[in-house]
Amino acid sequence: MLGLILTEKEMKEIEYLLKREMDEILFDFEDERIDYVVKRSMEERYAILFQLFSRITAPVDRVQYIRKRMHK
Repeated sequence: MLGLILTEKEMKEIEYLLKREMDEILFDFEDERIDYVVKRSMEERYAILFQLFSRITAPVDRVQYIRKRMHK
């Protein structure tokens, strides 16, 4: 287990970066030109980013980033 001490400004920056990356992945999920294998790895990456995001934000802020369904 690791610990990390951040200032409020640093925390907001990390939150912003995570949101931006998750938004980009969500946008790419809609692109039908992207192969299934790539989308599967995108799902894995999104899950990791969402876990990090969940650790630093309130539940109310997470709602819009909860995936409705997994890509099939």
